[in-house]
Amino acid sequence: MKTRTDLIAFLDQLGVAHATLDHPAVFRVGEGDDIKAGLPGGHTKNLFLKDARRQLWLISALDTTRIDLKGLHPVIGSARLSFGKPELMQETLGVTPGSVTALGLINDVDRRVRFVLDAELARTDPVNFHPLINTATMSLSQAGFRRFLGALEIAPLIVDFAAMRVIPA
Repeated sequence: MKTRTDLIAFLDQLGVAHATLDHPAVFRVGEGDDIKAGLPGGHTKNLFLKDARRQLWLISALDTTRIDLKGLHPVIGSARLSFGKPELMQETLGVTPGSVTALGLINDVDRRVRFVLDAELARTDPVNFHPLINTATMSLSQAGFRRFLGALEIAPLIVDFAAMRVIPA
């Protein structure tokens, strides 16, 4: 599994500018508001899910976005969704609960996880994610984030959670 150091090296190799702030551990949305206040851009919540057909999903959204998990499955074409087990999260994304991040997709070498991106987050610049650990926050531009996804050959499914619809790419 790739580490924070490996992630930084990968971003540097891609020419993606980034800045990382180390801080005390933050485990859930609502914690660390004092940290967020000092970082411009969109702050994220990330949900690691599994559907009834055993497909894995990662949702990255603005921390203020409301996500209706019960109504989401027909929108994204999944079976009913539930939270994925921590062991499966570690196995696929190389992170533990509280550290879930879209940047963990660097560890999903078998492409088992489908990535859903909040439409609001997709319009936000810069974006802030944990760099594979919840004791830091990494800021990168939206263009840099998209370059990261492109290098991994990941095309996100962009969802407008307010309207509960997929946005065409």
